[in-house]
Amino acid sequence: MEKKQILCIGHITHDRIITPQQPDGVDCAGGTAYYVAWAMQHLPHDASFGVITAVGDDLKHEVRQLQEAGIDITDLGSPTSVFFENKYGENMNNRKQRVLSKAAPFTVEQLREAEADVFHLGTLLQDDFSPEVVEYLAGKGRVCVDVQGYLREVRDNKVFAVDWRDKLRVLKSTDILKVNEHEIDVLTDGEKDLYRAARLIRSWGVREVLITLGSYGSVIYADDQFYEIPGYPPHLVVDATGCGDTYAAGYLYARSHGASYDEAGRLAAAMCTLKLEHTGPFDATIDDVRHILQR
Repeated sequence: MEKKQILCIGHITHDRIITPQQPDGVDCAGGTAYYVAWAMQHLPHDASFGVITAVGDDLKHEVRQLQEAGIDITDLGSPTSVFFENKYGENMNNRKQRVLSKAAPFTVEQLREAEADVFHLGTLLQDDFSPEVVEYLAGKGRVCVDVQGYLREVRDNKVFAVDWRDKLRVLKSTDILKVNEHEIDVLTDGEKDLYRAARLIRSWGVREVLITLGSYGSVIYADDQFYEIPGYPPHLVVDATGCGDTYAAGYLYARSHGASYDEAGRLAAAMCTLKLEHTGPFDATIDDVRHILQR
């Protein structure tokens, strides 16, 4: 795989989505790598992008579909795939989650040939990326981490939000961190003030802190300034799964083109609005995104 501007590393997952509109559940692919890949595929192809994943036999067809769409994707293979069950109530900002199977973690040896300006690490479970892997990639490019997996402890298939032992070591090598309002609470030991929490994370070494707030928008803290990004109301709220990954894809895409923090956040937020309106990955166009921004 040739050097990319943005390289997403993470597991594609088997997801079962249960919502009030779909009480029997819908089975589909998911995971950071999946949602980021399809989001990038529907944006203009003027930023070099690639994916490294690891799946079991049950998801090989999803890798082939991404390859057939023209996405540069490498599958490292795994005995089994990650299998999540996500159950939402009427409030799509909250969900109950179970883990029905796991995939093999990524290793330094597997990533020797990975080259990128930005490595986006889609953590899904605590052991996906060891501190050694993050430090190794930080020596080759900027590291963006979606923190969600590091804060997930699985007990009897149920997921519990916990802080993690190697936090300060990992964040020291992290340039960009994406968290939501629940994760930042766990990450900062219950700090309720988002601005103090963001400053605390910055003191740990992170240069850009992206805080997504569901329907309330997002806040970006970078270069000692806060940028408040509005949430754009969707026509219909159907499924929030993958919205955080869609936000990260839009933000990294825009930043790779020299957009300001505020511009990147707004484009990312508009993409999330379109993603919310259906189950599955972002599938709109850049013109649709611009229409949201103008609206």
